[in-house]
Amino acid sequence: MKEPKNHTAVASRIAWLTGASKGIGRAVALELASAGWVVAASARDAEALASLAVEARDLSGDIHAYPLDVTSETAARDMVARIERDLGAIELAILNAGTHEPVDGSTFTVAPLKRLVDINLMGTAHCLAPVVEQFVARRAGRIAVVASMVGYRGLPTASAYGATKAALINMCEALRVELDRHGVVLSVVTPGFVRTPLTDRNPFPMPFLMEPEDAARRIVQGLAGRRFEIAFPWRFAAIMKLLRLLPYPLFFAATRHLVPKDKSS
Repeated sequence: MKEPKNHTAVASRIAWLTGASKGIGRAVALELASAGWVVAASARDAEALASLAVEARDLSGDIHAYPLDVTSETAARDMVARIERDLGAIELAILNAGTHEPVDGSTFTVAPLKRLVDINLMGTAHCLAPVVEQFVARRAGRIAVVASMVGYRGLPTASAYGATKAALINMCEALRVELDRHGVVLSVVTPGFVRTPLTDRNPFPMPFLMEPEDAARRIVQGLAGRRFEIAFPWRFAAIMKLLRLLPYPLFFAATRHLVPKDKSS
């Protein structure tokens, strides 16, 4: 059995990852561990985190389970302090926690938007604030916020999900130059379609669909540099960025076929 590392005796690189229990987050946790990082993995599902830690140990990786509900600002702040007390100073924070709910615009209600704002946007902010506080004080640190290409422009059925991801992109754009002055590097990750339990719900064909392991490799490789945007796959990113440039009449003509057919008709 692999002996646990003595974090006080050796200099370990500590990464904190939220949304680590499944999908992209789980794959990123394993990719980081395989690259030698000590990973503090957070999500609401404690059982899934425990199995992730066991899987990493079998592969000679070092992942520690830190269950967390990111909708609690107090819990997120306490978690950062606990991880640094247990493992050492966090060097890399990947804020990946999020969820998706398709919304039928013809029956639009507030509830799904509020749920997604609470988790995707405010949950990220709850984790970001204490990380920024520590990193700015140390004048060092790497932060990645996982958004989505859906945040580039409004698409049918994504009025709630896309709004939260667009807000994350905008927030990171604003913070990038401000944090640069303090030695903190902030990036935004904008994946296309990745096969996860969330995308499995989509009732439509997903172009350039990727496996989570491939997405994880691209994220970790991208974080080795300083670039702001880590977007993949590049062909889908090019299409989405072109949509962002289209005037509204052309944009709506291009996206009208994505509107689900009215089942009552």
